[in-house]
Order: sequence, then C-alpha cells, then structure tokens
Amino acid sequence: ALMWEILYIAASTRLPIVMAVVNRALSAPINIHSDHSDTMGARDAGWIQIYAENSQEVYDNIIQAFKIAEDERVLLPVMVSFDGFIISHTTELVEVLDEDEALGFIGPERKAKFSLLDVENPITVGPLDLQDYYMEHKRQQIEAMFNAPPVIKEVGKAYGELTGRYYDFFHPYRCDDAEVVIIALGSTAGTAKVAIDRMRDKGHKVGLVKLRVFRPFPHEELAEFLKNFKVVGVMDRSASFGAQGGPVFTEIRSALYGLPNPPLVVDYLYGLGGRDIKATEIEEILSQLLEFRTKAPETLFNVWGVRE
Repeated sequence: ALMWEILYIAASTRLPIVMAVVNRALSAPINIHSDHSDTMGARDAGWIQIYAENSQEVYDNIIQAFKIAEDERVLLPVMVSFDGFIISHTTELVEVLDEDEALGFIGPERKAKFSLLDVENPITVGPLDLQDYYMEHKRQQIEAMFNAPPVIKEVGKAYGELTGRYYDFFHPYRCDDAEVVIIALGSTAGTAKVAIDRMRDKGHKVGLVKLRVFRPFPHEELAEFLKNFKVVGVMDRSASFGAQGGPVFTEIRSALYGLPNPPLVVDYLYGLGGRDIKATEIEEILSQLLEFRTKAPETLFNVWGVRE
C-alpha cells in the first residue's frame, strides 16, 4: 500500500512481475491484521489479482502466476493475495514440485519479449507519455487484460495435469442443487465450507462459490453460473466508501445486470482489521439468505459482527 503509484507504473510498462501480497488492513487507526483493503484498493491499477484460500493455493498460484504474467498475450504483473496472519503466520502441509518440474512448467525460456527487466543490464526508466499517445498505450493495457482470461484457464488446466490440482476463475462447493449460495475470497472460503457442510446436514440447500480470480473479473462465467440461484450472498472483506456495497458485491451486481430474472444479491461487509469470522456466523448469514427466498431484505448492504 505504500507504493501505490508504482503499481500503476509496473502495469503500464507491462512488467511481468509476480508479487505475493499478505493482505492487511490500512490505517488509520493503525492495524496490521487481515482484510482486503490493500489489494481491493489497487483493483484498478492494472494488475491481475488471484486470491488463495490456504498455503497450498499460495504455492500453486505463485507458480502459475509466472507463466500467466510472462505470456506474450498478457505481459502484465500478477498479485497473489493471501490473508495476513491467518495464512501468512500459520503452518500447513504443502505439496511441492521438484525444482526441475517447476521450472519446466514455467518454461525454459523466461526472458519476456520487449521487457525492461534485465538483471544483466539493469536500467532506470521513467517513460513520458503526453496527450498524443497516452490513450493508445492505455488501450493496449486494456486489451492485454482482456487477453488474460484464456491464458489463466490454459495455465490452470496445464497445472492440474501436472499436479492433479486444477484451478479456474472460481470454484463451486456443494452448489449442484443449491438455492442459496455465498461468494467468498481467501481463507474465509475454508471457514465457509464448514458452515455449508453443517447447513447441508440440516437439509438446507446452500452452497459456496470461492472466487479465485478478481482481476480480470470473470463477469460472463459468473453470470452464467449464478443465474439460476434464488439468492446470492457476497462476503466483502473491504469497504468501498460511498459505493452501494463492497468491491465484490458491485462486481457481482454488474455481472448479473441484464439477466431476465437475476438472483437477489445481498452484501455482507465483515472481518475488517482481522476481526474473526466463525463458521457459526456464516451459518447465521446463510439462514438469513434462506429467509430472503420468500421475503425481501430490509437492506442489501449489511455490516456484520459490529457493536451497536
């Protein structure tokens, strides 16, 4: 968060950087615990954004990120985001590739075409682009981001063939016959699975959509997947002050706009500054969403788990 404009510069100069981002809250007041304020605040900086549920996904996503970023159709930087302390300061078992396997997957020739990054011949660059060509270069950047989705899918499939762990833009959990689903990013998706299992044991038709790729946002794929559910709950771990809801909520609503009978979408702002979200709380949220099948909610934006 302390290098804000540098994020835009890295993307605009098409540098295929891979950055592991340990998500934390932004001051003030000072707080170093987990929420998504830092990366969501940079969502329009031109970086591809991938979110991990656990340590295994952090590892897998970083390896894939190099192959995505360096693809000549893309040449954009990638953030691999994971929750501060919850993932960054805990220990889990992780299956790792042999070094030769990892390097073989990324590719033997890793010098990006036209890249300014050259460790053998380092240079300092401060490109100037005024009214005559600035928009043309921004259009190229937009096109590169539009080129990224098929590359992300190709890389996710290839990585699955190598490891048995397949990756996509999002991952449904127990959604086949669900009437109500929640959407979550990061470690909360793991907690949500526990809540989903408990609700399923009680006979409730609920499911989870774990959103992995936030930029580029998979509008068409999500709209197609979500269109038949009755109610969609969105878990936002960052605030978008002055907007109608959090960043994920507004993207989901935009994706569903224009559908003939879109599902009801309800936003839950939670977990700011590292405040814990328990499986029992997600069960409460799911219970509310089940009620909204037959009655309208008082508000579409809810701040969850705060003192009144």
